[in-house]
Amino acid sequence: MISLMKNLKPYRLYVILVVVLTMAAILLELNLPTLMANVIDIGIVNRDIPYILKTGGLMIACSIASILLTISVMFFSSRASMGFGRDLRRKLFVHVESFSLQEFERIGPSSLITRTTNDIKQVQDVLTMMMRMMTRAPLMLIGGIMMAVSRDAFMSLIFLIALPLLAGTIYAITRKSIPLFGELQRRTDKLNLLLREGLIGVRVVRAFNRVAYEKQRFQEANESFRDTGIRVGQSMALMFPVMMIIMNFTQIAIIWIGATRIDAGLMQVGNLMAFLQYASMILFSLIMLSMMLVMVPRAQVSARRINEVLEQLPLIVDPKPGSSAQANLQRGHVEFRNVTFRYAGAEKPALEGISFRAVPGQTTAIIGSTGAGKTSLVQLIPRFYEAEDGEVLVNGVDVRLQTQEELRSSIGYVPQKAVLFSGTVAENLRFGSEHADDAALLAALETAQALNFVQEKEGGLHAKIEQSGANLSGGQKQRLSIARALVRKPDIYIFDDSFSALDYATDARLRKALKREAGSAAVIIVAQRISTVVEADQIIVLNEGRMAGIGTHAELLQSNEIYQEIVASQLSPEGEEIA
Repeated sequence: MISLMKNLKPYRLYVILVVVLTMAAILLELNLPTLMANVIDIGIVNRDIPYILKTGGLMIACSIASILLTISVMFFSSRASMGFGRDLRRKLFVHVESFSLQEFERIGPSSLITRTTNDIKQVQDVLTMMMRMMTRAPLMLIGGIMMAVSRDAFMSLIFLIALPLLAGTIYAITRKSIPLFGELQRRTDKLNLLLREGLIGVRVVRAFNRVAYEKQRFQEANESFRDTGIRVGQSMALMFPVMMIIMNFTQIAIIWIGATRIDAGLMQVGNLMAFLQYASMILFSLIMLSMMLVMVPRAQVSARRINEVLEQLPLIVDPKPGSSAQANLQRGHVEFRNVTFRYAGAEKPALEGISFRAVPGQTTAIIGSTGAGKTSLVQLIPRFYEAEDGEVLVNGVDVRLQTQEELRSSIGYVPQKAVLFSGTVAENLRFGSEHADDAALLAALETAQALNFVQEKEGGLHAKIEQSGANLSGGQKQRLSIARALVRKPDIYIFDDSFSALDYATDARLRKALKREAGSAAVIIVAQRISTVVEADQIIVLNEGRMAGIGTHAELLQSNEIYQEIVASQLSPEGEEIA
């Protein structure tokens, strides 16, 4: 948790103000019992009304000043802690954005969301409490003890028994609770995971009548979270009753011993009342410290989880400044040289010994059975993953020698699953090029065969798109994803099975328009349909991660057995595609 405190550096002035103002407020509060003792022992005993009024007025002034200082402390501590939370969330988000897909898969989206929201909130709340109480409680404890000893050193011996009892209770309870806080955060991750899956997959759940099953899964996770929370609450619930018992018995002892000393003439009534006030301050400061100790363990767990993300170095990094190569000699060229790739923890490579070239003005199609490695292959081009062996060259330069921004700026990528963001049609298309004007957006929509349905929507380019494109069909989402890539006007187009939701007529029109639009760019298409790849300049056949053949449709139809099987499974004996 200490390592996160460096993010407080921009707010050090606020922190200094909190400490200074807290010290001033404590000094004023510590003076109040002494003034009250003087009112009783001097003013009331001597019936000195002017002295009572004067000292009482001073007490009121001290109280008002202390209240104003405390309000200022709350203001500055809130400003510092809220700014700290904002900066840490931004830092975490920016760092996560640098992750490769491998780091995302290792930690998981649900856990990343929890760490960015709930865990940072825990640390932020504790920071607020620390600035308000961790400064106040020790000062009040030390000051209270000093003032109590100055009032009556003999009576102060009571604290030698009360304070160790309180400290021992706090230590025993927090030591038992710390492991439970970590477990509680893990239960939170699980709960978020199931909630996210249930909401995203609600259509599948309902289609297969698995609502009851999902309810049961969520109920089990929810009850597990509840049970862990109860165990935490039970362990912490003992703290305050035990502390109050010790505090009350301490006050009883003070009154009893103080009464005997007053009776013996060794102590005045005002001194006893002041001593009781100081005793309350001392014990209350310990209660404040115990409240911190309740929150700090959970915040420490959260801080460890945040640091785990911040300390996770991305596997894919840009080359050092000055060492990146200029990729301008062969714009639009893609080349694989004996590339092998495997996912983290996998026994077998997903791709092995892949070599081919894709050049501008040509279409390269990739086809193969499910799990053959088609998507894995195209994800190596924008360097979403790192090749284990061999070289992937884009624009004539190894992708590892280019910055990720430079590399991806030359690629128009349409993923297998169409991803749209909440906003307008225009805002989604401008992900491809933020400075594109409306004319460029309409041209891209026309090429992607999406212009008609966009114009039919209320607002046209400014029509609202719900989260994940929930108000669009699968085919509409795919066409908007294709239009987004076209807006970019890149050197290389990658379509990862991006025509699967289109009917045959729309597919044919789109490919024809795409050939005109992307005539000078290299086009790489991953597809399942023979009709989508039949006109490609070269077709790569993948089988279990290896290249089983490369050539035109006619060449492969004559010489490649796997390609023949794929064609036979999709075409009728008359040569027509099976719907």
